[in-house]
Amino acid sequence: MCSCCVVLVFCCLGQLCADQSLKPQIAAPQLATNNPTLTTVALEKPFCMFDSSLYPNKSYVINLYVMKESASAISSLVTDNSSKPLDSTFQQTSGGQLGPYKAALFNVPNCASPPRLADVRDVHKVSDVLKQYLFRAGDDGTCLYDPNFLAVCNPPLAPDTTYRFKYVLLDSTEGIVKDQTLWSDPIKTRRVKLPLKIDTWPGRRSGDMIVITSILSVLVFLLLAGFLASMSSALRGPEDSSAETRCVSQTVQPSEQRPQLSSE
Repeated sequence: MCSCCVVLVFCCLGQLCADQSLKPQIAAPQLATNNPTLTTVALEKPFCMFDSSLYPNKSYVINLYVMKESASAISSLVTDNSSKPLDSTFQQTSGGQLGPYKAALFNVPNCASPPRLADVRDVHKVSDVLKQYLFRAGDDGTCLYDPNFLAVCNPPLAPDTTYRFKYVLLDSTEGIVKDQTLWSDPIKTRRVKLPLKIDTWPGRRSGDMIVITSILSVLVFLLLAGFLASMSSALRGPEDSSAETRCVSQTVQPSEQRPQLSSE
């Protein structure tokens, strides 16, 4: 049943309607569980979104831009006056606070020939199939600190922060933007849980409940120890009484006088 659901979702991705709003969409739960995470957001790649802008004998790539929702709307542009894409980095925009930064560059997904849906049932191929359908923003935790890293950096997102995303179609031959989506709906990363609120036991016990449970456990232990001590004392009592009885009987027996034989 689960595999059927995944296949159905893939079919929908491969048959996007022309009237669909052209903006990045968060991945369906059937494709990406626990999404968003604290530092990542899994997005559907732009299948069939730019078909009308693609021309034969041309080379195209997709740029993904990321921006915090709190950034100014004036600074949300991703092109300059000559229609060339901005190459703003994570550091230059303070992680998207001052404007959009380029987080990814990948080939245009092939709408006419998507990955084989039959491969979803193969545990060895499902990971590759998902990578072709999805892109995870914030998935590179090392590029910011690697001095030899030259590719587009896709660093982790900030927890409990709302972001927007945009896909841009770039003519890689002319180096200019040919098309772009709208900015996505606001997508918020997860919030870090406080240690006392982390659910470590079944039943979602709070910190107060853990303290009360500990105190009750100690009281039960003390009551059990007292009960065992009283039982032990009760068992020793009859043994001590029988021992005293034997001692008394042994003391009394020698004191009994034997009858004297009468003298003739």
